[in-house]
Amino acid sequence: MAKCQKCQSPKFVKFANIEEDTPSYHRSYDFFVSRFSEMCHSSHEDLEIKTKIRMSGIKGLQGVVRKTVNDELQANIWDPQHMDKIVPSLLFNLQHVEEAESRSPSPLQAPEKEKENPAELAERCLRELLGRAAFGNIKNAIKPVLIHLDNHSLWEPKVFAIRCFKIIMYSIQPQHSHLVIQQLLSHLDANSRSAATVRAGIVEVLSEAAVIAATGSVGPTVLEMFNTLLRQLRLSIDYALTGSYDGAISLGTKIIKEHEERMFQEAVIKTIGSFASTLPTYQRSEVILFIMSKVPLPSLHHPMETGRTGENRNRLTQIMLLKSLLQVSTGFQSNNMMSALPSNFLDRLLSTALMEDAEIRLFVLEILISFIDRHGNRHKFSTISTLSDISILKLKVDKCSRQDTIFMKKHSQQLYRHIYLSCKEETNLQKHYEALYGLLALISIELANEEVVVDLIRLVLAVQDVAQVNEENLPVYNRCALYALGAAYLNLISQLTTVPAFCQHIHEVIETRKKEAPYMLPEDVFVERPRLTHNLDGVVIELLFRQSKISEVLGGSGYNADRLCVPYIPQLTDEDRLSKRKSIGETISLQVEVESRNSPEKEEICQERCFLKRMMWLKDRSFFYHLFV
Repeated sequence: MAKCQKCQSPKFVKFANIEEDTPSYHRSYDFFVSRFSEMCHSSHEDLEIKTKIRMSGIKGLQGVVRKTVNDELQANIWDPQHMDKIVPSLLFNLQHVEEAESRSPSPLQAPEKEKENPAELAERCLRELLGRAAFGNIKNAIKPVLIHLDNHSLWEPKVFAIRCFKIIMYSIQPQHSHLVIQQLLSHLDANSRSAATVRAGIVEVLSEAAVIAATGSVGPTVLEMFNTLLRQLRLSIDYALTGSYDGAISLGTKIIKEHEERMFQEAVIKTIGSFASTLPTYQRSEVILFIMSKVPLPSLHHPMETGRTGENRNRLTQIMLLKSLLQVSTGFQSNNMMSALPSNFLDRLLSTALMEDAEIRLFVLEILISFIDRHGNRHKFSTISTLSDISILKLKVDKCSRQDTIFMKKHSQQLYRHIYLSCKEETNLQKHYEALYGLLALISIELANEEVVVDLIRLVLAVQDVAQVNEENLPVYNRCALYALGAAYLNLISQLTTVPAFCQHIHEVIETRKKEAPYMLPEDVFVERPRLTHNLDGVVIELLFRQSKISEVLGGSGYNADRLCVPYIPQLTDEDRLSKRKSIGETISLQVEVESRNSPEKEEICQERCFLKRMMWLKDRSFFYHLFV
């Protein structure tokens, strides 16, 4: 029987290669498909005979493909009844690399053995089959692959599954790529209640396939893919919280391992990032808006879910979606910030920055940094320091474009306000201050004109007042961190503005701190073991950066001295009604009271002028005016 089988395939291949002038209307290959598929699965005891039988089976299937795929009258070869035999037979041989390969054949035998490798022949045949598939036949060719991987539990090691889909993606016509992606997405949905390891395998295969497909034509599949991934992310969060697929644990319920769900969630986030990185800018922008729209936010119209489970679900969903958003935003390049950070996106993102959760706030800061850093300067500010010469950083600085100037005119106060409020958070850690420093530095490099520089200086001086006044009852570490943050930023901006008198004032204060209060500098605060003081009350004027002095030296160099004289006051928005913080009105009135109480005599004239200007500024804002009359 084996000998007979060995003879069938070569003869059939010769027959398959015969060109026919007239197609046959009645010829059927059902018998050949069944017989050759059976030969592909041979389990003969003799290894050499088994290999030859399998090779003959593969060649026979190759002959069937060549004989039928180009004949419109024989399109039935693509029917599921045939594909369900042909494809698994090829995958079976592709999967099982024979033990004979581990033997050491003689040099004369090596080329022959290489040709007789069933795995290599099966791969060539599979590539040929997929390369001949028309648009309407892709689904029938891919479905058996998915079933084979399911039946043989090949998603969990995922190595073979990834190899299969790489073969598929590089073999089919590029315009058919999105059909394969859709098949994988549907299969992921169908396996929503499978083990996390299985779902993670499907997602990683999807990641590899999507990256390849992105070089071709993906089309409307883009948002469909992200929608499916985000849906699976939310389901996984529910599974991890409840411990079961149906939300209730009962007898016979499959218990879910939380660490496996976390692994699956990380796989989804990685896939979102890797695929997004291949998209053109306009599609990437759409994906960014799409993900942000899914982040649950507290609002007057959409209150957060009540109860511990609801709060956990919302928090985990926020974190996972913001992680995804950070992946998508990393490396994002846009010519102007108006298109990179449109109002509808920025509003929602900054609303997230008001949340009390420290991890969520950090993600928001990192996302903003990713968008603003267009010249790769972020890593140069990963460490907060007071460098005496910032030229060693080799910063890439471009002049602020007209579009970016418009963006800052529209959104700068919104950004400043959230930076200011973020600085006042008691739960801030070192990484929060590093992110805040990076954000301030990158705004100064990427988006700064004269007006922005002035406002950033006012903002940082207001942060210094927060540390000095300590209305929020911040711990000593947070207060020292705010002093150190202000020192690092003013040291940077003074060197960027290159105004000698400004640089001199900043340098003098830093040198005084080094001698008398090193706990107010980043080199002593932002280290593994911060060296702090037990008492920050009664900080002398020589240790502070003075608004009057900065206004004087910058005003003499052409900067707006009047604006510099007005202390920074954050704008009030509807978000404050949803925040648990003290009202902005209380903050402003306290600022006025403290500034009047603590101002040194030599600054009285400037402070009085500043106060009068501020009163005129507030008079135009009737909401605040009652606080001062």
